[in-house]
Amino acid sequence: MGKNVSGYSNGVRKVRATYGEDHYQRIGKKGGMVVKNTRGPAYYSSIAQKGGRANVQKYGSEHFHALGRKGGNATKRSQGPDFYRRIGQLGGVARNRKRKEDQ
Repeated sequence: MGKNVSGYSNGVRKVRATYGEDHYQRIGKKGGMVVKNTRGPAYYSSIAQKGGRANVQKYGSEHFHALGRKGGNATKRSQGPDFYRRIGQLGGVARNRKRKEDQ
């Protein structure tokens, strides 16, 4: 038999359950957009304004504004294209302040 290179006694990598069942149920309810929902719209507007990040250098701020114009399937189902258009217009304003201004 060959040498065990995996570092485990039986040669099989152990899978550790890091998330409970409720984590995956939340993903299903949110349509797989967990990152967007946890970071909030201020995150996307701030990376469009900041320099030095790989995504901003690669895509530029117009990329995030274009999300509102295009509106992929997930965008239309979850927030709608106007949601991302407002992010580009309002800039780095906190999420709760954006909601107050919209009313």
